[in-house]
Amino acid sequence: MKFDIDLDRLLKLRLVVARYGEMDSASWWNTKGVLSRKGKTLLSRGFPKTHRFTRARLVFEVARSRSLERFPAVPNCATLWNLPAELEDAFDEKWSTWLENQDQWEEFIDGLDELDADLLATMRGRGLLTPELEAEVKKLKRSAEDRAVPLSGIRKINDETISLLAAGFSRGEVGKPAVPYARLGD
Repeated sequence: MKFDIDLDRLLKLRLVVARYGEMDSASWWNTKGVLSRKGKTLLSRGFPKTHRFTRARLVFEVARSRSLERFPAVPNCATLWNLPAELEDAFDEKWSTWLENQDQWEEFIDGLDELDADLLATMRGRGLLTPELEAEVKKLKRSAEDRAVPLSGIRKINDETISLLAAGFSRGEVGKPAVPYARLGD
């Protein structure tokens, strides 16, 4: 299966949602400021050249684990933290390229310290959310048990779906993440 996905955009979306979900913001996962100046100060000593991506990988894993607690993996469904294996493999393969060019990511990652009042504003401010997608996100409803946010219809994995999977986290509450998911077609 071939995906036409902008992996740099996927990384940015994951970074924004990961930072927003930390304990010093939305309290969705048990990391506190790892993607902020505090995390930079703590981890840059041990990982002077790779601390930004080390911090990102750490929060991504915690966010993935917490999201699986709230919405366990379901066949033919995807979340921001649980995409089809082939896409996750492509994302992991791109990691070394990002590490080799980490100076290109310095401003974006260090800028995560300054969050807007809500996730959608944060995404908008970083050019990751169009007005059309924002309108679609505002129509999303949480599931009956408040643990998930289903995207409407059967979806293909593309940049739009991944953006909705990220922005859909805005339907959660402080301390209560609601994990957006998409039912996937063939």
